[in-house]
Amino acid sequence: MASVASDKEKLAKARAAVGDNYVPDDSEEYMSERQQEYFRMLLLDWKKSIHDAAGQTLQSLQDGPIREPDLNDRASSETDWGIELRTRDRQRKLISKIDSALRRIDQGEYGWCEVTGDPIGLRRLIARPVATMTVEAQEAHERREKISRDD
Repeated sequence: MASVASDKEKLAKARAAVGDNYVPDDSEEYMSERQQEYFRMLLLDWKKSIHDAAGQTLQSLQDGPIREPDLNDRASSETDWGIELRTRDRQRKLISKIDSALRRIDQGEYGWCEVTGDPIGLRRLIARPVATMTVEAQEAHERREKISRDD
């Protein structure tokens, strides 16, 4: 839980540094301190919402087993729970990507393509704050991946 408290402190600090209405702009220096704090805030907010949703799922699971008298209703409920648990598993993996992005911010590497070293771009990072590659590098990576799958 120390990490959660630390994340809350970092989130509060980032919010104070950025302000409520700030959105990164191409007219600013790329990955300025304010932009980095903005992305830190986005990532920490996202991580918090995932943890909150996981807590709600855990609470629902602890509230008791599925007690639907009708077999069809029970099957439907079990399917819904299966989907919910798969979603939580995907989100658990997403948290590791968020943590990695936060480390890149701390190391001054955030916002730069891990393949080309070029700026990833503000619009892409706002849409996908855990992005590690430019759109072009990501597309090339996916093409290579598809070719290797087809072999």
